Amino acid sequence: MEDSMLKRFGVSMEGSLLRKFDHLVKKRGYENRSEAVRDLVRDALLQQSWEEDEQLVAGSLLLFYNHHQRHLLEEMTAIQHHMHHLILATMHFHLDHASCLEIIVVKGKADEIELLSNQLTSLKGVDYGKFTLAPVEQI
Repeated sequence: MEDSMLKRFGVSMEGSLLRKFDHLVKKRGYENRSEAVRDLVRDALLQQSWEEDEQLVAGSLLLFYNHHQRHLLEEMTAIQHHMHHLILATMHFHLDHASCLEIIVVKGKADEIELLSNQLTSLKGVDYGKFTLAPVEQI
């Protein structure tokens, strides 16, 4: 079968990025770069397929933010209340005087959770947001 045959292709990247990638390859125990790239591609494709449909998923949203940012907490709270049906739990951590980490555990349709994630991570004052999810088997 032609689709199962390995195909070669070239990838160009800056030397500093390649050194970091090689460190990751070694740290995770891959035999070579190709194995690592295949896993990254599979993960990206799987993530994209979940986000494109109405599949039931569960996951978490990590938000690192500056709680001194004007109106940020009110905006975050309003968004979460509006989409409360997706949120199972939240945990809030004070990292230092200005920085906070909030972990939001979610469950629902992938496209709705992606909307929630995008709304929260795009707020002014959110320094970093990371959304992870996995499919939930329906019983």
